[in-house]
Amino acid sequence: MTLPPLTAARQQDTHRLIPSKYSDGGDSVLARIANDDAHLQSLFDLDHATNERLIGENDLLPGIGIDELVFGIPHYRIVNAAFTHAHPLGSRFNGPERGAWYAGFALETAQAEIAFHKSVELAEIDWFEESVTYDDYLADFAGSFHDVRGAKGFADCLDPQSYRTSQSLAERLLAAGSAGVLYPSVRHPGGTCLACFRPTLVNNLRKGDRYRFTWSGTPEPRVELDEAI
Repeated sequence: MTLPPLTAARQQDTHRLIPSKYSDGGDSVLARIANDDAHLQSLFDLDHATNERLIGENDLLPGIGIDELVFGIPHYRIVNAAFTHAHPLGSRFNGPERGAWYAGFALETAQAEIAFHKSVELAEIDWFEESVTYDDYLADFAGSFHDVRGAKGFADCLDPQSYRTSQSLAERLLAAGSAGVLYPSVRHPGGTCLACFRPTLVNNLRKGDRYRFTWSGTPEPRVELDEAI
């Protein structure tokens, strides 16, 4: 089957928003429920046994090998987690066995994507009263990526309701050695997104600002800079 055309891209300061509770250096939520140090260590042991990032870093995941993960660079755990903690149903350009690094070229695009997906989660429990902070991780990319922006025959990959076609394409691209996909944001008109398939291509990762998303009874959150960082 035909693959999308390749585009040589060099994009700095892309944005990926990650819940603050997962940020490097943050206090573990396990500390809040531990009775003492011995109890906390037992909880850590249990968590490590089921932590997909740690399992992947020990070369025990079927979807990605330790040779593809990164080590010894700033925020390497954040990078590896994106590829080892895949959603059980997959995402637009990845299946359930292997994640990808999704980023928006603009902050507003990343915010719109996060707001949509979190709102879907809240709709499932019929509860639009929530306040969550996300940390903005900026990364630079340079390379040739398959590009579905305006490419004929790939409109179904941008279906707002289904990932079936886009996941099928991603599977073929991975097998062909693709670096990733450039695509128009489905949730932010005019925005551009990147799904990077290779951990080593997430370059110069650094943490930016923190943003608070607040839902107050409606699916549309209020987004504001969070000063308490």
